[in-house]
Amino acid sequence: MAGRIDARLKELAIELPTPAIPVAAYVPAVRTGNTLFLSGQIPFWNGELRCVGKLGDNFTVEQGAEAARLCALNLIAQAKAALDGDLDRVVRVVKLVGFVNSTGDFTDQPKVINGASETFVQVFGDAGRHARSAVSAAALPLGVAVEVEAILEVA
Repeated sequence: MAGRIDARLKELAIELPTPAIPVAAYVPAVRTGNTLFLSGQIPFWNGELRCVGKLGDNFTVEQGAEAARLCALNLIAQAKAALDGDLDRVVRVVKLVGFVNSTGDFTDQPKVINGASETFVQVFGDAGRHARSAVSAAALPLGVAVEVEAILEVA
């Protein structure tokens, strides 16, 4: 039987992507005690790389926020895989760190990363509210516009 978070995803008509396989020397998730650290996720959708370019040059804030939303969905998919398919084990989203590939004069990184933050709140409710950093980067892996990592408290 589907859990409460799976039911919420269905209610929101949100489909999770297939968890991405690491493209370098790292693992997607590490659990220590009741903390789950999720490696940075980029805007992949079932193996297809999306949103390659820079904010302030190739993408608008709205497009960047959609890329951040894809990162969040990938993070949730990685959490589900790390928690044996049971997202109800997520007690709280503790922190997100968002990286925005942007031009030197772009200053709306927080608005871009809102795409990820709002997704976590939409899916997990109050437990999805989190501390956060949103920073600029001169470049990101594979040239993507956004990367987001997360720290979760889990049961």
